[in-house]
This record gives sequence, C-alpha cells and structure tokens, in this order.
Amino acid sequence: MGLLQEWRDYAYSLDTNQKKGQLFWANYFSVEKGIYEKILADPETIVEGSVEELAAKYETELSVMVGFLDGINESLVKENPIEEMDAKTVVNLGFDKEKLYYHMVEAKADWLYELPVWDTLLPEERRKELYWEQKKSNTIVKEKRVGRNDPCPCGSGKKYKKCCGTKI
Repeated sequence: MGLLQEWRDYAYSLDTNQKKGQLFWANYFSVEKGIYEKILADPETIVEGSVEELAAKYETELSVMVGFLDGINESLVKENPIEEMDAKTVVNLGFDKEKLYYHMVEAKADWLYELPVWDTLLPEERRKELYWEQKKSNTIVKEKRVGRNDPCPCGSGKKYKKCCGTKI
C-alpha cells in the first residue's frame, strides 16, 4: 500500500465527533497552516525535495506531509505523482497562486485563504473574484421550463405544443 492510501485510510477513518479525531485534525490543520505560511512567504522559491526531506524541513511526520501533498497537489503548476509516491519520491511545490487560493476556498479552509500573506500575493479584488467564482461553481441553476404555448426554442416560430412538444 502506498503512502497516500495509508494517509487516506487512517485520516478519513477517524470520527470527527470523537476526541481522537478532533485532536488529529486540529493538529493537522495547525501544521498545514504553518507550512503554507512558510511557502507563501517566499512564493518565487520553488520548494523541492523527497517527501521525507520535506517532512524534516517542515518539522512534521511523514504521514502529515503526505496529507499536505495530497491537499496542495491540484494547485501545483505540475502535479506530483502522489498516488505512487514513497518516502524517497522527489516532489515539487511550485504552486499557482490563483489555483491555490481557489482550492482553499473550495475546501472551506478559511484559516488558509484568510492568511495575511495573501494581501501581498493577490490583489483583494482578484481574491474576491476567485472566491465568488468558486462559490458559484457549486450552484445548480435550473433553466426555465418551456411552456406549451411558448414559442418553440428550436426557432421554428411555432408554438412549442405544435412543434417539438409533440415529439415526446
């Protein structure tokens, strides 16, 4: 079993209504926030190294680093091979600022997308745009139903009931 699957099996099996699960996730989110503060402080430097080297660099356990890599992967310029990674796999944390902010909003991680460092990375207006773009992406919009006496949407000029409404 790969590192990622081990992480997912353990982390997502914990009951967040139980003290053990709450403590685990509180610790994870604290470590995650610390790592993000460090990499966002110097966005021009692309962090690279093996999974175990990065865990040591950010003073965390290997499994927590695997969880972090799982969370940031889709926000990277070039995604890492996280499905088959092991402790020696070299990964790259070169992130796209807008994708990262968008995915933080998507994850409802306000402790991350509200970090003060974002003020220097993306203009407030752009952050608002990304925020609402993400929020709208989950909104289902039902199209107005065509009434039987309305003009047919096919453009024939006939009433719907005399045109496409009879093809049911």
